[in-house]
This record gives sequence, structure tokens and C-alpha cells, in this order.
Amino acid sequence: MNIERLREIREDKDLLQSDIAKLLKTTQCQYSLYENGIRSIPIEKLNILADYYETSTDYLLGRTNERKPYPKKK
Repeated sequence: MNIERLREIREDKDLLQSDIAKLLKTTQCQYSLYENGIRSIPIEKLNILADYYETSTDYLLGRTNERKPYPKKK
């Protein structure tokens, strides 16, 4: 997980950890553990973040620097 990327993309939208925690239906404390690399973020929550930020899970994971999401399946 690219922990810097999670923080950066959240801060780019002027959001607080508590804002994203609500989106993920978790606590701010739990989200902080994800963002700081202490806990791995579950796949279903990673997918929610990718959809919310309109990017790919690979971008959030640091596997690519391409921020544009993949095309959706038809």
C-alpha cells in the first residue's frame, strides 16, 4: 500500500480522515491505521475509495502513477 498516496489524494480534496471513515463505514481511528500503513485496507474498502476518487486500485496501491481509472466493463 502506498500510504503517502492515500493521504495525498484525501488532502487534495480537502477531506479529513473522519470524512473518509464515514464513507467507508468505519471509525476515524481505523482509517488512520490504514493511512499510516499499520493495518492493511480490505479490498472492498479499497474498491470504494477507487470509485470515490475516480481512480484505480493500482493507483492507490502505488502500482502505477496513472491516476485515470480503467475503463468500466460493459
